This record gives sequence, C-alpha cells and structure tokens, in this order.
Amino acid sequence: GGHAERILDASAPDGRLIGIDRDPDALAAARARLARFGDRATLVHGRFGDVRAILEELGAHPQFSGGGKPPPVDGFLLDLGISSPQVDRGERGFSFSRPGPLDMRMDPTHGETAGELLCRVTAEELGAILVRWGDERYGRKIARAIKERLGEIATTTDLAAVVAEALPARERASRKTDPATKTFQALRIAVNDELGEVQRFLADFPSCLRAGGRIVVIAFHSLEDGMVKDRLRDLSRHPGVPEDVARAMGIRPDPEVELLTRKPITPSEDEVRANPRSRSAKLRAAVRR
Repeated sequence: GGHAERILDASAPDGRLIGIDRDPDALAAARARLARFGDRATLVHGRFGDVRAILEELGAHPQFSGGGKPPPVDGFLLDLGISSPQVDRGERGFSFSRPGPLDMRMDPTHGETAGELLCRVTAEELGAILVRWGDERYGRKIARAIKERLGEIATTTDLAAVVAEALPARERASRKTDPATKTFQALRIAVNDELGEVQRFLADFPSCLRAGGRIVVIAFHSLEDGMVKDRLRDLSRHPGVPEDVARAMGIRPDPEVELLTRKPITPSEDEVRANPRSRSAKLRAAVRR
C-alpha cells in the first residue's frame, strides 16, 4: 500500500483510489495501512488484467459514477511482480532460500500450484518454460533433472538444490545471483500467467483512461518491460503507419498516447543501496491524448 498511500495523500481531499490485488494478504495489509482514508480507497480482490470488467462493476455502485458506467480514471499505476512479503515468507513458496511448499501462487486460494505444474508438464514442456520465461540457457537440462528427481522434491529448497546441481560447476560459480533465480522466475510466471495479465491490461487500459490521464508501469524483468515498451510505443504512433514510413511521408501523428519516458527510469545508486530489490526496476510512463 505504499504507492497507494502516497497517491491518496497527494490527491487529497477528494481523490479516490481503486486498488486491485489477487493476494488476500496484500489486501489485508493495504486495508490496515489505508484505513485513515475511509471510502476514498476501494480495494478489490481480483486481477489487474480484468481492470475493465472491475471498473464496469464498480460503476454500477452509486458511490462511483452510477448508471453502470466505469468511473473515470485519471491514472493507472502498475507495480508488477512479487512483493517482499511474498518472498520473505517461506510458506508462500516463492523463496529458494527459505523452505516452503511448491506453491508460488499470488492468490493462494485459486489455481494450479508450482508443484502441480511440475507434475503435469513433460520435461520438454518444462524446459520450454524455463528457457522462454526464465531466459535460462540450461533450461532443458534443468527440466530433465527436475522430472527425474521429482519424487525427492518436497519443498522450494529441495527444488533449488536440484536446479543448482543440474548446472555445470563453472556456470554455477560464475552466476551473480542464486543458481535457482531464473528457474523460480519462470515457474512463477507460468503459475500466475503474469505475462497474460500484462497483455490483457495493456490491451484495455486506453479505453478506461480519460484524456490527460497517465499510465505508469514499474517492471522488474525484461519480458514485462519489453511488452510495456512495445505497447506504449505502438500507441504513440500514427495508427497503422510505421514510424519510419510516417516520417518519410510527412504524416502528422495522431497517437493515442504521448510518451513521457523515451527510456525507462531506473533507481539511483542511493535507492539501490537503501533497497537492493529495486535494482532491476524500470519505470515507463505515458499520457493519454
């Protein structure tokens, strides 16, 4: 609820915030933190990829716009990926350094767990997941090791150990992060359909954002950041006309958004020292025309 708190403070006295999260624990923490704002803060248990449907449902309530119309949105802020509380609590199944169940669901009340996914997919399918969504060059080798030793893997630390042992010794020693980092990222993305969520949101947000409204996205890995970069770039061009062609033809652009960040904003050295987990963050923003 940190970003939400700052937004509510800055938009006082009348600004309203709708917070969407699929993690019940995150919602409980946010409710406690934002309690002082009363009905200016509305928190919804759901997926941000369903933002249009959520806004339409809220629009049916008199406290918003009424009449079934989505409340007008002045800005979207997406803080993608997992949160520190999810990683720090071993029982959530995200940590490779703290033993926990093979879960990795952002919403622990719904969907397939990481353990169930590992049992369901073939070694070939698992290898493809690790290569595509974890950028793990040894993904297929790791996948074979996981499937061969699946009966020995009961916890996240068991899984991390199998991954580390599957890597060549030189590769294991040369990595700056834990050997299991990429594998855990790929499994987490698969379990939670994270890229699908981003894709659905990026498709719908322009129709929900009023003219002059802003879209701000903080991403923590290249797959999500690339999707955001490409979508905002495409929306900032003349519809259906490639940028180089439009320039050559002298066409005046009529884009849906104007980019506020040609390059992503990254944390300063001081911020990284204060919060090492911010080191990979990239922020992109645009304004609706």
